[in-house]
Amino acid sequence: MSQRKRSRGSGLTQGDDEDFSVVPTQSPSQVQRNLESRSQEEINRKVTELVQFLLVKDQKKIPIKRVDILKKVIREYKDVYSEIVNRAGRILQQVFGLQMVEIDTKHHIYILTSTLPRVEGENLKQ
Repeated sequence: MSQRKRSRGSGLTQGDDEDFSVVPTQSPSQVQRNLESRSQEEINRKVTELVQFLLVKDQKKIPIKRVDILKKVIREYKDVYSEIVNRAGRILQQVFGLQMVEIDTKHHIYILTSTLPRVEGENLKQ
């Protein structure tokens, strides 16, 4: 079988298995060069697609797999994966009060959790 190496930063693994191989860990300057080679419109479109994908998975209570993110959303933009995920994370936090939390580090499975303070009071019905 293939050997897998844990990448620094984005938590991506590399391998030639059927999951989805990703580019090796890149330095911030490499990511910056890759970002410059693509238009901001392309990157923003992928960020928007990722946010929508994450929200639909969360609404359906389906755990989010990194391999699904790569295959169904990121695709040929894997050279700027970390930037797309970071921007999507900021949007989730600022707009929806959500953050993506890794619940299975071996299989890279995530869920969205609320970062908003819990409201307690008489307006809540149980």
